[in-house]
Amino acid sequence: MNLALLMLRVGIGLAFAAHGYGKIFQGGRIAGTAGWFDSMGMKPGKLQAWMAALTEIGAGLLLAVGLLTPLASAGMVGVMVVAAWTVHRHNGFMIVREGWEYTFVLALVAASVAMLGPMEWSADAALGIDDDWDGYVGLAIAAGGGMLAGITQLLVFYRPPKPAETADQ
Repeated sequence: MNLALLMLRVGIGLAFAAHGYGKIFQGGRIAGTAGWFDSMGMKPGKLQAWMAALTEIGAGLLLAVGLLTPLASAGMVGVMVVAAWTVHRHNGFMIVREGWEYTFVLALVAASVAMLGPMEWSADAALGIDDDWDGYVGLAIAAGGGMLAGITQLLVFYRPPKPAETADQ
């Protein structure tokens, strides 16, 4: 179980962190990401780009090493709630149609890891806090806290363009 959960945490965590790294250092970088966020209604785009990138890097690395696992998982769930709503919801479920399947799977994995706890091969275990937040507490922090954070971010910052604005662009 320790090896299986370590593989899952490291694989998902580093993949998530890579998305944040890409927003900062690849492609259009923060400026391009900010423009994309602005165009979809996440205002101000530059702030949203930095928040997404840093949350993806931070939550991904924390999950990979198993440090503050439920909080890392909550960060992942929150980012995935925002991504699912702003980018993918109109495209259905399947990722092959740019749907919300991938965001759902990442959020589900993050919440599941928080509920299981990071196991013995983690920074949480080394610090003696691995049993403090697992089970339903870990699930509540990750799923509940992450969904609350994502929904709050949408309520505060999401201003989708009007259909006429989209046609003009």
